[in-house]
Amino acid sequence: MESVEKIASYIFHRYQKEFGGKICEMKLHKLLYFMQRESIIQKNEPLFSEPFLAWRYGPVMVPIRNLYASEEFNELPSDDFIRDNISVFDLVFEQYAPKDAWSLSRLSHGELSWQHARQDLLPEQNGREPLSLEDIRKDAERVKMRRFLINKINSIQA
Repeated sequence: MESVEKIASYIFHRYQKEFGGKICEMKLHKLLYFMQRESIIQKNEPLFSEPFLAWRYGPVMVPIRNLYASEEFNELPSDDFIRDNISVFDLVFEQYAPKDAWSLSRLSHGELSWQHARQDLLPEQNGREPLSLEDIRKDAERVKMRRFLINKINSIQA
């Protein structure tokens, strides 16, 4: 596992390199969430231990808000960590990084983990309850099953 700040720094720099601009804060939070979920899909383990909070526009991490405000994305994960998780990073960048932040926010609202953590909140409230890692695992299983079924259908049609 690696610290979420180092993974956020990796996303920040990779996004700048691939898309030629600064990633917006909302998109950074959502890419972190999708990377956490994808790591569980591919490796059956989370990338980092820090929890997300269920805020109004999707999963958010307060330490990343502070890091984004200071723009001190200096510490990167080790080369070994990046190499060991490149399939997770690549898939998330391919599928989610090109989307706008509001689309990613809407996608995150479909996640069971976010919905459960917001059960007793009004729509305009930011939640203080962390998203459960077990619920993120359930989200990962749902995505894994969808991919399996899509691959099955595609192989039948081929």
